Amino acid sequence: MFSNNMIKALNKQIQEEFFSAYLYQSMSAHFASENLSGIANWFSVQAKEEMTHAFKIYDFIIERGGKVKLLAVNEPQDLWDSAQKAFEDALEHEKHITRCFDKLMDQAMEEKDHATRIFLEWFVTEQIEEEASASEIVEKIKMSGNHGHGLVMLDKELGQRVFVSSLAQE
Repeated sequence: MFSNNMIKALNKQIQEEFFSAYLYQSMSAHFASENLSGIANWFSVQAKEEMTHAFKIYDFIIERGGKVKLLAVNEPQDLWDSAQKAFEDALEHEKHITRCFDKLMDQAMEEKDHATRIFLEWFVTEQIEEEASASEIVEKIKMSGNHGHGLVMLDKELGQRVFVSSLAQE
C-alpha cells in the first residue's frame, strides 16, 4: 500500500495523460481538416500513446491496492496557425508533463516509496524521448518551411508513424 498523497498525485497524473491524449487528438483533427494526413497521423499516434500512459498508471494504482479516481478533463485547443506552432505547443506540453513526472519522482523519494519510484523511472525515460521527438520535428519545420514542398515531404514522413503500445512491450 502507498500513501493517500501519492495515490492522489498519481490520479492527477492520469488526468494529465488523458488531457494530453485529448490535446493530441485535437491537433490530429485540425491537421486532418487541413489535408495534412501525415501530421494528423503523427498526432493521432501520440494521442494513443498518452492513453496507454494513463492506463499504465491506472493499473499500477490498482495493483498496489489504491483507488483510482478519474478527474475531469478540460477541453483542448482546436485550432493552430501552422504546423510549426502545433509542434511547438506539443513540445511545451511535453516539457510540462516532464515537470509533472519530476514532481512525482520527488514525492516518491521523499516518501521512501521505492516501488512507485521504480515505476516512475519508465516515464522519466519516456519523457526524454517525447521531448526529443517533438523538438526534432520543430527543427525540421524551421529548416524546410511551414508551407510548400518541405511541409509536404514532412507530412509524408510523419504519415509513416505507427502506434505500438507500451503496454504490449512489458
